Amino acid sequence: MRAAISLAAVAALGGCGSSLPSGLVAHASNAGDPPSIARASQCAATVVDTLGDIAKHVYHEGVASSRTASARFLITHSITLREAVEQNDPRAALAAARALIATGHMTNVTVLRGASRLLSAGRPGALAPIEGTLTSAQGAPIATYIASVWADDSYISETNGISEGATALRAGAHSVGDSFPLPARELSAEGSLNERGASYRYTSFPVAAYPTGQERVYLLRSIASTDRLCAGSQEDTVFNTVSHVATLIYTGETGPLTLPQVRRVQHNQALLHAVAEREPAATKLAIDNLLNEHIVRLRVSARGHLLSDVGGPFVLAPVRAPLRLNGRTVGSFVLSIQDDLGYRLLAQRLAGVDVVMQTGPRIIMSSLDPAPVDVPAQGPFAYLGHSYRVFTINAEAFPSGPLTIRVLIPIPYS
Repeated sequence: MRAAISLAAVAALGGCGSSLPSGLVAHASNAGDPPSIARASQCAATVVDTLGDIAKHVYHEGVASSRTASARFLITHSITLREAVEQNDPRAALAAARALIATGHMTNVTVLRGASRLLSAGRPGALAPIEGTLTSAQGAPIATYIASVWADDSYISETNGISEGATALRAGAHSVGDSFPLPARELSAEGSLNERGASYRYTSFPVAAYPTGQERVYLLRSIASTDRLCAGSQEDTVFNTVSHVATLIYTGETGPLTLPQVRRVQHNQALLHAVAEREPAATKLAIDNLLNEHIVRLRVSARGHLLSDVGGPFVLAPVRAPLRLNGRTVGSFVLSIQDDLGYRLLAQRLAGVDVVMQTGPRIIMSSLDPAPVDVPAQGPFAYLGHSYRVFTINAEAFPSGPLTIRVLIPIPYS
């Protein structure tokens, strides 16, 4: 299950280029600002505060989620790592840790025996350390571990994508690694940055560094870039912001991050030859070998005839492409990198919203139990004692056809 959001690209901070100049200064809004400027600043603060809440949701994926559960399971059930620790063999333990990192379920692993470090493997910068105990085959404690599923650059990339802003990591008054540069001095927790007549709004929150220590995440958006999300009230502005993020989560499943999977399918020789020979059994075997590495369903056809369709029953955001062998088109395929459950979990955990998904009158997925059957396309909605505002994403089911996603934003939102 993919537990972390995959968005199309890291968006540049609107109106500021690739980085903010070092001369940026923090300031509070002036009481004497014209009303239009004051309203724009207030709206930007609402947008950025809402995006800051979402950035916290993204960070929490490294604290307690299916991602961290998978990492913990793999570490504690690694026989190779356990045996290396029991034999006090740092080289074998390091090799076992690197093999765990190679699975893609974690970025860093440190193992301690008492106060002594047996190994440390992974990237130089990471966040959200998770800790646990390694036990022998008999269940006796033999060591402790510290791991992370959030490399600095990965967290920054995903937060940039979902916020369409810029993310900075700081330790004290200094920027961390290659994160967005900010002035090398202490900044307030939230406020504005002003340079050459352009104003930017930011918010921040504390995070834990790996393996120890504290850092702070700063999320920035230019005031000008928040204008399209502004509305007549604070609640409407929050609604617009969360609606936009929920839509980004869906559209990200059809964007550039699907391209590696499209290329992987298009370059699979076993599939190409099976399709060229119009062999359904061989096509299915090739598809079986392609699935589960980010592809949840793959449907292959040749000359208008279906050869094989393998994967989950309820899949969304199909992507289509041709199959060519020796310069000749031999068939075509439809793939998806996300299913209904995956989108539901992403929307819940990252955007903090509920969803009801249906094809025609049939509800195929709901984060509410029991699923409501009378959700409006938009507007206020009350259910089981909770208040929501609803908007609709007109999505696409697999392999084709409409998929309606009702997104329920809790009111008040946090």
